[in-house]
Amino acid sequence: MKITDLISRESIKLNASCLDKADAIHQVVDLMMKSGRISDREVFEKRVFAREEEGTTGVGEGVAIPHGKSEAVIKPGIAAMTVPEGVDYESLDGEPTKLIFLIAAPAEDSNVHLEMLSKLSMMLMDSNFIESLVAAKSVDEFLQIINDAQAEKDGDNEEIIPEEVKSESPRLKLLAVTGCPTGIAHTYMAQEALEKKARELGYDIKVETRGSGGAKNVLTAEDIREADGIIVASDTAVPMSRFNGKKVIETKVSDGISKPGELIEKVLSESTKTYRASETETVETRDSEGIGHKIYKDLMSGVSHMLPFVVGGGILIALAFLIDGFSVDMNALPEDLRGNFGSITPIAAMIKDIGGTAFSFMLPILAGFIALSIADRPGLAVGFVGGAIAAAGKSGFLGALVAGFLAGYIVKFLMKATESLPKSLDGIRPILIYPLLGILLIGLSMFYIIEPIVGVINTGLNNWLNGLQGVSSVILGMILGGMMSIDMGGPFNKAAYVFGTASIAAGNYNIMAAVMIGGMVPPTAIALATLLFKNKFTETERKSGPVNFIMGLSFITEGAIPFAAADPFRVIPACIAGSALAGGLSMLFNCTLMAPHGGIFVFPVVGNGLMYLVSLVAGTVLGAVLLGILKRNPQI
Repeated sequence: MKITDLISRESIKLNASCLDKADAIHQVVDLMMKSGRISDREVFEKRVFAREEEGTTGVGEGVAIPHGKSEAVIKPGIAAMTVPEGVDYESLDGEPTKLIFLIAAPAEDSNVHLEMLSKLSMMLMDSNFIESLVAAKSVDEFLQIINDAQAEKDGDNEEIIPEEVKSESPRLKLLAVTGCPTGIAHTYMAQEALEKKARELGYDIKVETRGSGGAKNVLTAEDIREADGIIVASDTAVPMSRFNGKKVIETKVSDGISKPGELIEKVLSESTKTYRASETETVETRDSEGIGHKIYKDLMSGVSHMLPFVVGGGILIALAFLIDGFSVDMNALPEDLRGNFGSITPIAAMIKDIGGTAFSFMLPILAGFIALSIADRPGLAVGFVGGAIAAAGKSGFLGALVAGFLAGYIVKFLMKATESLPKSLDGIRPILIYPLLGILLIGLSMFYIIEPIVGVINTGLNNWLNGLQGVSSVILGMILGGMMSIDMGGPFNKAAYVFGTASIAAGNYNIMAAVMIGGMVPPTAIALATLLFKNKFTETERKSGPVNFIMGLSFITEGAIPFAAADPFRVIPACIAGSALAGGLSMLFNCTLMAPHGGIFVFPVVGNGLMYLVSLVAGTVLGAVLLGILKRNPQI
């Protein structure tokens, strides 16, 4: 496969003129749009700018390689633009950028395409190649330069060793690891720069790349044992404990591109310290994070691992009720059997048992993976036990939440407290000391502190929720529905969603119904508004708007984000109003939902489904009408 197979003629622009970095990105995204490789310009461009916020893709030497992985990418592609006069792209070397390659990759891509993209990245480390492309007079010449360079690169398999060092033996052996958040360009450019500089200096080097296709050219135990120094140039997490006892330096991936010589010199310096791994290294790297971000990250670790159990178990339990609903005449059943609804028929009873088993793992999983996020693997067992005690007791979801955080920090404390023990005991710390003392401490804490206190709070909260009637329940539904639209996937949205899933565990199914319908409204309201008020949206927005019907009906609130980001002060209030109305109506009509996700696909198991649909339509219409009133006509 050729690199030029990923470049359409329409996506190449020679002799462009750009005002600034943002203008350059706008222009090159336009080129990508012309190639037909992306379905949603706004979504993809937002991802490109988000990548720039993580660190500039202006790699220096007159080159910038903006890139983005997104669901909006139909198939991998490259757009190219030359700017002979240069543009200030905030490059690493501070020099003007004259050559821009935009790389678009689907959220899930084949390794073949990744290899092509990495080859282009490495070819751009050649200054002659860059100069030839900038000077190209036609698109055909531009493409031919790339083809010739790739052919030369593919055929160049011999390692170049300077004459003056050929006779030297043994040669120093270096190792390196490169990686960037997107894993498309910087990863491989850093690899090429380090390999090239090492060859010039007469050193052997092996570089592990941690890109989109996963870890490649992975360093073996033998490689590490023989290494004279290890360079970790990465903006993503790298397993470090394997480098214990070796000289290691850690730096940004951009330094691997722009300062390979300095890194090699530094790692071989006598002043470079030997790396010492410990069980706490994962925890210690978190110190640079803000407290709020740490808590949010740990909580989401637990919630994300818990959700499959809630989704699978909840839908199966709801399906059991649906089966009994179609199979049994409730009015004909004696009063004492009506309480068994959902497990009256054999098939319903079996499905409900399976779903209930899945549900029983929910709180232990939540607490266990919160603890894992805080204290790494030693925290997992301690968190599981704390969550299991909460599930069996009265503290429920809130108790499991507290147990997860407490378990993580108990283990973290044990790690610190046992650091001074003899090295000969290192092997038994993670398999004996941490689980034994950790489980004992979390058990005592749960029985004597958390269960008595949080149990009372949890019981009172559930009783209050169960007792909500009329106006009070409607207001709660409006608040939760509105929260789902405030930041569409952010902390407010997640807080409402977590509250909804917790309510399922407590048997308050009307709350989850209000939460889900609140999250469905923003995309459907926007989709309807693009049809009713076409003059309020750009041509691109009108084309992509109807897709939000699918997103909204599938309970994917994030489909509204591009529209909200483009006009937040008008779009977000309209969506909040529509979501609040839908959530309030759902509570008013006493709609219930036992599944925490699924959108329209779980409507068959919604209690009072017809009025639930009415609530969704009402919220959608209100949101769309407000969008038509609040939004201004786009400027042409």
